[in-house]
Amino acid sequence: MRLVLTGAGSGIGDVLARRLTDRGDELVLVARSSGRAAELERAHAGAQVVVADLADPGTLNGLGRQVDGPVDALVHAAGVVELGPVARLRLADWEEQLAVNLVAPAVLTRELLPQLRQARGTVVFVNSGAGLTAHAEWSGYAASKFGLRGLADALRAEESDHGVRVTSVYPGRTATPMQQKVHEQEGKDYDASEWISAETVAGMILHVLDLPVDATVPDVTVRPGPGD
Repeated sequence: MRLVLTGAGSGIGDVLARRLTDRGDELVLVARSSGRAAELERAHAGAQVVVADLADPGTLNGLGRQVDGPVDALVHAAGVVELGPVARLRLADWEEQLAVNLVAPAVLTRELLPQLRQARGTVVFVNSGAGLTAHAEWSGYAASKFGLRGLADALRAEESDHGVRVTSVYPGRTATPMQQKVHEQEGKDYDASEWISAETVAGMILHVLDLPVDATVPDVTVRPGPGD
């Protein structure tokens, strides 16, 4: 299987990239800088790494020309979060979250649609519980993730005749560096054992990617288990 993946440097994307590498899949990883690209090349021998800054979606223009041949899956696992009330959230925070979490996935998907259509591939958007319900101080992040849900739904309707499957994955709070940052912003102690492991979410994504062609999963929600 040949996959393009964002967010491979941390959290769910990191775990997913390692599991895909271990089982012998062919990876194309998107790195925000040449320094991060070198790190990913060392961590994932044989992977192709392309440089584009998701915070500046214009850098994705033309990226499709760097990826030759069919693409079996595109997984959008990168994301950023900045909490704060609407009354105080800075313009820069709005712009970064919307760029990385929504606009960049749209542009990257557009760039790779010919390759995805060629393979009758799968697009996976790693969304969030915040893409289903918005809480106080989560406006910027939730807006970007609600938008990502809309993007996925529209893409699914547009590409079904081309055989492209589209799945949104909505993890609840997951033990990642991003979650640790969220706890810091909330002023709470962070205990990774209280939350879903990144391995569990990566396993769910692999299940979606490995589905036979006679089935598709449009949406899947992953929540912490009972007692957690």
